[in-house]
Amino acid sequence: MFPLGAVIFPHQTMALYVFEDRYQTLLNDVAATNMFGSCLIARGSEVGGGDERTSYGTMVRISGAQPLGGGQMLLRVEGLHCFKIDSWLPDAPYPRAVISERCCDDVMIDPELLELVQTSVRAVRTLQSELEPELVLSTNCEMSTDPWERAWQLCSMTPMAILDQFKVLSLSNPNERLRLLVEICCERYGDFQRMLAMPPASSND
Repeated sequence: MFPLGAVIFPHQTMALYVFEDRYQTLLNDVAATNMFGSCLIARGSEVGGGDERTSYGTMVRISGAQPLGGGQMLLRVEGLHCFKIDSWLPDAPYPRAVISERCCDDVMIDPELLELVQTSVRAVRTLQSELEPELVLSTNCEMSTDPWERAWQLCSMTPMAILDQFKVLSLSNPNERLRLLVEICCERYGDFQRMLAMPPASSND
């Protein structure tokens, strides 16, 4: 298990920097499959252990790796599917857990709700692009025609706080996730509107 200070959604691609010995050992142990679990750190540091971890996570697959020397590695990973953490085992040497798969996508996705979410995400990202253009560009992706995959892609594209990301990931019903995304988009849209309406800070020369 690779606890992080961020959430990785299924079908999301993310870069990971590996420098601790324990995670180098993890990579050696999963070399046959290039797959491991990731979860959000609720409290504490990513480095050295002793952190408090959340109860849901995402299985990821390594899709690219760049050695940096000294055992350090830059990875590109892709989220596969989410799971529930039933219990934690002793770190030996890296975090380990007993997990159970979640049937997150066994409910038919409401196509009208999916379209509403896509429209909402597009609207809030348009406003965000005026404030954080580089961040918007970095989260662009080609939308899938598969509704379940597209729903997860919209999760990764929605600008939201990390704790909101975890709330979205923890919901097992895809339509509940989509409804939550609409609420988050409405809140973020208002936030960006207020930020854009603020007068520019004056500089004292």
